Amino acid sequence: MVLSTDEIAKRVEELGPWFHNIEIGGIRTAPNHFLGDYPNRKYRKFADAIPADLTGKTVLDIGCNAGFYSIEMKKRGAERVVGVDFDDRYLAQARFAAEVAGVEIEFRKLSVYDVGALGEKFDVVIFMGVLYHLRHPLLALDLIREHVAKDILVFQSMQRGSTEVPQLAEDYPFTETALFDDPAFPKLHFIEKRYSNDPTNWFVPNAAAAEALLRSAGFEITAHPEAEVYICRAVTQSDDAKPIYPAKGATA
Repeated sequence: MVLSTDEIAKRVEELGPWFHNIEIGGIRTAPNHFLGDYPNRKYRKFADAIPADLTGKTVLDIGCNAGFYSIEMKKRGAERVVGVDFDDRYLAQARFAAEVAGVEIEFRKLSVYDVGALGEKFDVVIFMGVLYHLRHPLLALDLIREHVAKDILVFQSMQRGSTEVPQLAEDYPFTETALFDDPAFPKLHFIEKRYSNDPTNWFVPNAAAAEALLRSAGFEITAHPEAEVYICRAVTQSDDAKPIYPAKGATA
């Protein structure tokens, strides 16, 4: 069914507020977004780093919000796109945006911690703007690597603190403490209460921590096209990689 502009505008208002500013049938969903034309303004900075032709590929969009990236991947010819989020309002927005755009996308209510329930791996996994909303960020990356990432991961996280990424030694003696005072040392800034009046902000990495988290979960960074965006590939971790759990009898 083709909707009129007035009908689309009414439905957009009913489904609001929107975080993704998407053009739906000529109507902008968040024209006064505090970040401008978001997320399109960010997407333009790294769009060329994602394969232009996704014909025959499968895509998983974790934390899909209103479906901007899911729709963009479908436009690139992806055979199957699945968007997951844990917010019913965002999922309703995404389904409406995809319907008006005339693209077939499967949207499911699912936590990042439950991605294993999907029972399949995807050629491209999009994990944009989710990490800093999680109480257990490294666990989430571990689960993505183990259960759903077959090849490419498109990752983005808000970052605060130093933008430097230092070369660190493989190990340091217990007596070495000064490096923890170095602003460039990998850090996850813990937010106990709120940041930007958002109680879902938990851990915000600096640049070095964002990269270290990705490597620790088994991802190789292949491109860094935008300040907060990394294109990664899932790799097999070596036998001498740092263990996920401490050895029996060791101190955690």
